[in-house]
Order: sequence, then C-alpha cells, then structure tokens
Amino acid sequence: MGKIQIAVFLAAAMGCFLIGSVSAFTHIVGGKEGWSVPENKTYYEDWAFPRTFGVGDRLVFPYRPGSGNVVVINKDDFDKCTQKNVIYMYYNGPTILDLTAPGDYYYYSGVGKHCEFGQKLHIKVVNKPGSSGKISPFKLVSKNTKTTAGAPAPVTDAAAPAHSSATTIQNVGMASGLLTVFLSLFI
Repeated sequence: MGKIQIAVFLAAAMGCFLIGSVSAFTHIVGGKEGWSVPENKTYYEDWAFPRTFGVGDRLVFPYRPGSGNVVVINKDDFDKCTQKNVIYMYYNGPTILDLTAPGDYYYYSGVGKHCEFGQKLHIKVVNKPGSSGKISPFKLVSKNTKTTAGAPAPVTDAAAPAHSSATTIQNVGMASGLLTVFLSLFI
C-alpha cells in the first residue's frame, strides 16, 4: 500500500471518527452533586427529567473508589430497592457506562439504605442525539436586528443541544493525534 493510499485511508478513518463522536453526549449523573445520597428522594428523577439519553451517549457516576457503588437492576428491584435480580454491580468509581441500545435502564446505590433515601436513577435511552435538556447558556446576537436602544437584540437558540466540553476536548485531542499521524506520512 503506497503513501497516498494510506493517507486516504487515514483521512477517511479520521472523518468517520469525528462524525461519530459529534453526536455523543456525556451525562455527569447528578450534575454538581454527583452520585451520592441526595437531599430529597426525587433528586435524580428531577435531574434526569429534562435530559435526552441517546444511543452512543455516556453516563458518568462520579464517586470515589470504596465510597459507593452502582447497581444495575430491573424495574421491580428498582421500585422495591431489592437485589433479587442484579444485572451488574460496579465498585470502582467513577463508573462510566456507554449507552449502546435503546430502552429503560435502572441504577441505584447498593450501599446501606441509600436506595431508600433516593440514590437511584431510571433513564430511557432513545435513538436520538443526547442533550442536557437546557437551553444553550449563550445568547446569539443577530447583526441585522435593532432594539430601541440601538443595540442588537439577543436571540436564543433553543434547538441547539448542549454538549459536554470534556467530550469536545477529548475529541479534539484524539483528532489532533490522528492528524499528526496523517501528516507524518508526508514529512
């Protein structure tokens, strides 16, 4: 295989990688509170409500090793905080799970009475891009729109999905590594 063919292959592979990574969204479970016993029993339900969990997204359960766990269970065990049909149990935090198929998923903390106190999460994964469900925190300004004060009127873009800056930084880093390999073929 010649240098040109290798370069074309690497460029195509890099393009496929970047296209696939654009739609992935990383959800930090619990936001700034993380994966811990919440102040109220509906905290994680409220946190998940506005979000869209898409196939290809990631869930990150932030907790320190030895301080908690994540138990994957069925709906009955979720509702009753029992462990009759445990699907999987993770101990080494933080736990990062890839969402690979649509459906309902149930998680809780298996430590003591944490589940009964509300440390449990139900999500529905769909075949759509993931989002935080929040309107973009940035205001887009149209140059052609005027207000009475003469300043441009802010226009918000409610349709734009919010993406994790950590995911973006990771994707840029990987892309730059592939670009370096690609360019090294010609130097």
